[in-house]
Amino acid sequence: MRKLAAAFILALGLSSPALAQERVGEVSTTFRVMGPNDKVVIERFDDPKVENASCYLSRADTGGLKGWVGLAEDPSRFSIACRATGPVKIIDEINRTKKGEVVFSEDTSMLFKEMRVSRFYDAEKNVLVYLVWSTKLIEGSPYNSVTAIPIEE
Repeated sequence: MRKLAAAFILALGLSSPALAQERVGEVSTTFRVMGPNDKVVIERFDDPKVENASCYLSRADTGGLKGWVGLAEDPSRFSIACRATGPVKIIDEINRTKKGEVVFSEDTSMLFKEMRVSRFYDAEKNVLVYLVWSTKLIEGSPYNSVTAIPIEE
């Protein structure tokens, strides 16, 4: 049974989207006597299928003892800004359907809650649209934020 569980966890890790590639900075927001302070962190993700497309996310990071040991649930509040850091080129086949594809994912609680970044292609304007969203529903819909990058050809 343990081997089956370990294999399942390994398979999940191999099939999941990329995690943050670079923590750019952080700002302490709430002092905690025990454990690290609450923070707003800024992370950069580079799209693995699109050359020179970098997304910057700001998100809340819960501190305290629960945050220190990884048991805290981070709030579903975030913002995204994607930018071209050079000529933008699609280097691997992307999903061009209306459903898009998840390109980044990060756990924001111990169980059942993730922050995800999905990529969509707007063929009419030749633009890539990135949406950051939470898998946790808040009053009927998840928190989200959107940004776009034009493709140069």
